[in-house]
Amino acid sequence: MKAVSTFSIIIVSLFIFVSGASGQKNKKSNATVNALSGTEAISDGSIIYALPRTVFTVYVGVERTIEKPGPYAAFAGDLLGLSKVIKAETESWSIESLRVKATGEVDPSEYYVIESTSQFSASVLALKREGLVLDLNPEGLNFDMTSLVKPENEKGRLSITDLGSDEYFFLQTDTAYRRLTVDSTFVRIPYIVEKKKRLTTEELAEKAAKKLMELREGKHLILTGEATVFPQSDAAINEINRMEKEYTELFTGKTLKETRTFTYHLIPDKAMVGKQVSLFRFSEATGPHSANGKDGNTVTIELIPEQKTRELNLVTRKQSEKDAPVFDKLFYRVPDVVNMKINLGDELLYNSRVLIYQFGEIVQLPSNYIIGR
Repeated sequence: MKAVSTFSIIIVSLFIFVSGASGQKNKKSNATVNALSGTEAISDGSIIYALPRTVFTVYVGVERTIEKPGPYAAFAGDLLGLSKVIKAETESWSIESLRVKATGEVDPSEYYVIESTSQFSASVLALKREGLVLDLNPEGLNFDMTSLVKPENEKGRLSITDLGSDEYFFLQTDTAYRRLTVDSTFVRIPYIVEKKKRLTTEELAEKAAKKLMELREGKHLILTGEATVFPQSDAAINEINRMEKEYTELFTGKTLKETRTFTYHLIPDKAMVGKQVSLFRFSEATGPHSANGKDGNTVTIELIPEQKTRELNLVTRKQSEKDAPVFDKLFYRVPDVVNMKINLGDELLYNSRVLIYQFGEIVQLPSNYIIGR
């Protein structure tokens, strides 16, 4: 609806800013309106304006979920009695939101020239602000402002740097013997050898489970008032909760969720009417892909006009007598109401009624209402 209001100002701006001596119509208009594509030369003082077209921007909010098992997942049942734990690293995507924004822009195929043999003036700044006057450098409109935000390193957030044990090695002592020759005889002399031996994963899991139980017991004593020392604020409880969560994740695993927004642009065309046009592809395993990709299911957009403007008759130039007033017409476009549906396979994601200029009719308004009044 906002696009309709924006481009309605085009006609209103002409009406307001074009000068005229009075509100009565002249009997003869000196203005002519022609398509820019068929104009060989443009006279000085002419106004070039364009009809609007509707462009859609589709914002797709997706959520990415990564699950990574803990190093002690195999011992969660035996040591803590946990059954629902992450046992394999997985990644999944889901569509959480979908928003469609309609904006109006200049239609490069619908430029028109207003020429007049009499003098008339208009506020060029006001008209240009609405995209009515042709810029000297129209290529300047063709720009792309794409902001690429690099996501955080999920591996860093999912990595486990502390295995929850106060020691990871133990000293193993052994008795070894050296053989010496004394008076043609061999003598065995014992000596002690110490070796560092790494704790097994099961032993580390037992130590982590013991620490977790101690944290829970300490928190229980504080909350029930049985502790001999009480914290003066909730900082101690918060720290215990943080440590308890980290120790628990050593068994249950970690889950990372992040939300991203992908943007897609669509310029409707009458050739799209009644067809399912591919917007992008979406996979629950790998996320969004381009419409030409092979992964996932296709997200399609379907446009069905209600043809509200089909009964509008084009006002043709009146063939009148020699002295009768003759007026040329200003071309303008009336948008049509269109039913828009966006589907992911057989699932309906979005359904709404929108206004699209391209699907409406181009009609004419007598130029004497605006020029040469």
